[in-house]
Amino acid sequence: MKEIDMGTNHLKALKGDGLGKIIMNRPEARNAMSDEMNAAMMATLEDFENDSEVRAVILTGSEGAFCAGGDVKGMANKKDDPKRTIDIAIHEQRIHQRGTSGKLFKMPKPTIAAVNGPAAGAGMSYALSCDLRIMSDSAFFTTAFAKVGFSGDYGGSYFMTQLVGLSKAKELYFLSDKIPAEEALKLGLTNWVVKHEELEQKTLEIAKQLAEGPAVAFRYMKENLNRAVSGEVDDCLDLEVTHHVHCGQTEDHKNATKAFVEKKQPVFKGR
Repeated sequence: MKEIDMGTNHLKALKGDGLGKIIMNRPEARNAMSDEMNAAMMATLEDFENDSEVRAVILTGSEGAFCAGGDVKGMANKKDDPKRTIDIAIHEQRIHQRGTSGKLFKMPKPTIAAVNGPAAGAGMSYALSCDLRIMSDSAFFTTAFAKVGFSGDYGGSYFMTQLVGLSKAKELYFLSDKIPAEEALKLGLTNWVVKHEELEQKTLEIAKQLAEGPAVAFRYMKENLNRAVSGEVDDCLDLEVTHHVHCGQTEDHKNATKAFVEKKQPVFKGR
């Protein structure tokens, strides 16, 4: 596969043999999101969607982690910009979400998450937004949002509810427990669990099968199945942003990010 220059080392993009591959690449931060990563992810997915040679898309992370979600340490150290109003923040994140997890869910090509390690918060949402998931036996999911005073974003509440049902989704969101690979398989959050060293081989096996399949039929098949699911993903994505950004303004969230950096237990005060 040939690597594409996306203008940042926070994300690698490759194409070849009918496949497009995205590697989130901030190993020092467990591949937590950054503005550069999000922008490159949007551009890459747009490119893959419009390239007729790309018939299936793989999303994974580098060096033993899938994606830790938002960069909590960065949030804790970030100073508020008085010019960046809450409405601007909501609008910008709506664009990011629709162009990343929304695109993975809706683009007319099969998308596969190769979950090679921890997938937390929005990183979990990325994995769940894909059509299929293959997990390493050492990987795990966790919603994680409650631990830092966030309500959740990047479509996780939509995807999780569709996969495991409302009551279980509430449990997983409220309690933020780790979901090991085998439990994820039982819950229906992943399609396969393989030994860590076999993950890449299994992913390529499935991806090549899809790339060699009937692309037109897959496109309509995916649309049919997505339409069969009640509710509209964009509505959920947009509502998530509004609630998530509002949570980011709370004292609870700011104290929780500080506690996270200091490796302390956060104390939530409900404001």
